[in-house]
Amino acid sequence: MSAVPVLLAGEEVLLLAQKALYWPRERMLVIADIHFGKAASFRALGVPVPRGTTTENLAGLDALLAVHDVRHILFLGDFLHARAAHASSTLAAMLAWRTRHPTLALTLVRGNHDKHAGDPSAQLGLAMVDEPHTLGPFAFCHHPDLAVDGYVLAGHVHPVYRLRSGRESMRLPCFQVGPRRAILPSFGSFTGGHEIVPAAGDMLYLAVEESIFPLASQ
Repeated sequence: MSAVPVLLAGEEVLLLAQKALYWPRERMLVIADIHFGKAASFRALGVPVPRGTTTENLAGLDALLAVHDVRHILFLGDFLHARAAHASSTLAAMLAWRTRHPTLALTLVRGNHDKHAGDPSAQLGLAMVDEPHTLGPFAFCHHPDLAVDGYVLAGHVHPVYRLRSGRESMRLPCFQVGPRRAILPSFGSFTGGHEIVPAAGDMLYLAVEESIFPLASQ
């Protein structure tokens, strides 16, 4: 299946195979760690990495907007990777995307990379907020370990789980859902992942191509 409904703090949300969360009541798409301009930042340092990651990220957003009724996208930090992400080519691609979605509300909860990169261009029309940003029962954060009121939705970790079968194994992006917080996988292309071990009471949902499924009990 491409989406799994879960109940968080009394609210039904959908965990999406495309590594995003959808909150139907608010018609809100929640995205963690998109890291626009990361590849450009590496190229600026002389590291030969692939081009096209910004286009891929924007195409991923468009695919979700085509399927879900979205009026608001909330980014859980690390929208830009570094100051090099302000490159004209990266900005032009983002502005072209924004022109196609002029009525869409956009909110960015600043993350650690955003503080170094600086705020995105005002032309993108993002509302800039600091963590925690509260709405309903949720505290939208970048860092998952903040002591705040409300159920925390966060990013920062880029969680992946190593799934093993005999001698074979693979690292898969996952949602880490616990009693008081949920950590979303990194949405962005070329962002890597941090291998996690679920804590007691956590549930993992693995995102594999177009499918998402709960991890069977070990």
